[in-house]
Amino acid sequence: WGGGRPGWHIECSVMASEMLGDSLDIHGGGIDLCFPHHDNELAQAEAYYGHQQWVNYFLHSGHLYIGSQKMSKSLKNFFTIREILQGGSEMKMPEGETVTLPPYTARQLRLVFMGQQWDQPMLFSKATLDVAVGTE
Repeated sequence: WGGGRPGWHIECSVMASEMLGDSLDIHGGGIDLCFPHHDNELAQAEAYYGHQQWVNYFLHSGHLYIGSQKMSKSLKNFFTIREILQGGSEMKMPEGETVTLPPYTARQLRLVFMGQQWDQPMLFSKATLDVAVGTE
């Protein structure tokens, strides 16, 4: 076991049930939450509510990649939405150079993510931002 378990799972299933009731039609999260997080949520909620099935459908999205690396706070390769909208953030390019991003609109940011398949890895890069600008 170790730090974060089982409290993390209980916290999530309790919050979801508090907001949505004792059974959920759709529950989402990143692909990395399939096991053990969602399995533990299921076991705890089904035992508590006496249900055979707490969630009808799980939708697990792909990881978000910044350039060619998975986004991670520990790698410090992430941007907040506010930073993208304001501009001025620096993004490392695959070739090793760094570019300063201009401000983008909320619509352009939505187009970046809507142009990718939800259950596959999502790429956030200067190239995908440029495509969104061109599409708008």
